[in-house]
Amino acid sequence: MANNELLKLTAHQVRERKFDKVILAVGSCEAHGSHLAEGTDTLVSYMLSCKIAEKVDNMLVLPPITVGYSAHYDTFPFTLTLSYDTVTAVIYDMIESVIRNGVNHIFIMNGHDGNIAPIEIATRKIKEKYPEARMVSLPAWWVTAGELLPPDTFEVWDGLGHAGEGESSIAYYLYPQWNEPDQAKGWVPDMLPKYVDVKWDFAELTDCAATGDPTKATPEKGEKMTEVLVNACVEAINELDACGWDYRTKGIR
Repeated sequence: MANNELLKLTAHQVRERKFDKVILAVGSCEAHGSHLAEGTDTLVSYMLSCKIAEKVDNMLVLPPITVGYSAHYDTFPFTLTLSYDTVTAVIYDMIESVIRNGVNHIFIMNGHDGNIAPIEIATRKIKEKYPEARMVSLPAWWVTAGELLPPDTFEVWDGLGHAGEGESSIAYYLYPQWNEPDQAKGWVPDMLPKYVDVKWDFAELTDCAATGDPTKATPEKGEKMTEVLVNACVEAINELDACGWDYRTKGIR
């Protein structure tokens, strides 16, 4: 199978392959309970990106952004964080580098809640300067997976949570060697009001760096999550390729 990872390609190979779109994983490095690798957000988003690129034509996998905005997790062991402005600037600069290399079609695979706002700001700023750029993102795969799978897939809190049932399951499936399932525990937040977005510090929700119930996680659930997420992204990219990434409403073209 052809290698699509820029980190592992020579300049000659990049020229020969004629990539016309890229996928950028944006992750973090922070405590995920006591049972998942600290790089879980980066590992999941990058591994999903590689699997997606294997199934579509001419997609280059960029090096992942391995540290994001994680200040709201820094009560827990060895959380690394960049500032919001820095994360936004890094994403912006990465995309601008892609455009300077002649590629205008960009897919962003986000792995971390703290990166959602920086991705939004960076891409809006890129669009202002480079209106020809075509950018799409999957901002919260942990929500999308629950929407795509049957409602009885998860046992607790719809599989949600930081290092909860869903995230732990996909980690157990994608890289079992870097996790410690016997250390899994978590809390389901029970005091958050409906309809509004509480701007919490994570230590206000849990004392073990995990929410949800990771004890219900299995690699089998993780495999199902991976399959539906990859297929959904591949379908979206193929649809965009079919129309030349010209998603404008037909009547105003």
